[in-house]
Amino acid sequence: MHAVTLLATLQATGALIGVSCAVWSEVAYLRAAADGAISAAEQAHLRIVGRGLRFGLLLVLFSSLGLVVRAYVARATVQPALTASYWVLVSLALLIVALSSALARKRVPFLLGSAAAFTAWWFLAYLSLGLLPIKSFGSAIALYVIVGAVLYALIAFTRMRFTTSPQNRLI
Repeated sequence: MHAVTLLATLQATGALIGVSCAVWSEVAYLRAAADGAISAAEQAHLRIVGRGLRFGLLLVLFSSLGLVVRAYVARATVQPALTASYWVLVSLALLIVALSSALARKRVPFLLGSAAAFTAWWFLAYLSLGLLPIKSFGSAIALYVIVGAVLYALIAFTRMRFTTSPQNRLI
C-alpha cells in the first residue's frame, strides 16, 4: 500500500474513532445523568470513552504529521502548510485539546464545551474524509460557529428532555 494512502486512511480512521466516541460519550452521559447522579461505574465507562477520544486524536495528529513529512520528502509542489484545509485540521485538533483540558478543569461550562468539542470532532471527520471542501480558513470558522450553535441547541434540548431533574424537564 502506498504511504500516502496508508497515512490518509489512518487519519480518517482516527477521526471516525473520535466521532464514534464523541457520540458514544453523549449517549453515555445522557444515560448516566438520567437518574440525576453519575455513579462510579458510569464514571469508569466515561473514562473509557475518553481514552477512545484520546486515541482517535493521536491517530489523526500522527498521521497528519506523517503526511506533512511525506509531502516535504517528496518535494510536493503544494506543501500542506500552504493550504487552508491543513490549518483548519490543525486548528480543530488544537481546539479539541483545549476544550478537553478546559472541561476537565471546569473552566468552561460543560454544555458549551461538550457541544463545541462534539462539533469539532464532526468537522475533523468530514475534513479527513474529504467531505468538507474548504475555500478559506475564515469560511470554515464561520461554518463551524453556525453548526456549533445548532448542535449546542440540539444537545441542550436533548439533555433537558432526558434528565429527571424537575427544573430541567420541559413541560
